[in-house]
Amino acid sequence: MNMQIDFEQLAKVMGDGVVISDANGNIVFWNQAAERIFGYSAGEAVGKSLDIITPERFRERHWDGYRKSMQSGTTRYGSTLLTVPAIHKEGKALSIAFTVAMLTNEDGVVVAIAAVVRDDTERFQLDRSLKKRISELEAKV
Repeated sequence: MNMQIDFEQLAKVMGDGVVISDANGNIVFWNQAAERIFGYSAGEAVGKSLDIITPERFRERHWDGYRKSMQSGTTRYGSTLLTVPAIHKEGKALSIAFTVAMLTNEDGVVVAIAAVVRDDTERFQLDRSLKKRISELEAKV
């Protein structure tokens, strides 16, 4: 059986967020799961900068790394699962876990970065709570 897979359809229906941004960091693709995670509809997000989901205090570091990746055509993260702070449309803090992939044109020039994103806020808060409790218990010993 030789079946053609429609990857755009796949990206649209995935349970994880799929966010693709161009060389300038403007969002060009935003699936339904990204809508659920970040609160912005695709219509609100597409064409906007990644700043809409990047907390202000992390933007400089984010853009430094983004520009380096676009210039070099590589990312040091590859298949590494990254966990970083993000921000919801309503202003609430999120912790997201994601992987990134560099997308190239026919000439091999990087033209976009794709991220597959999962809301990791609940696990992050639980982990932080457990670490705090361990520290409290160790202090009593």
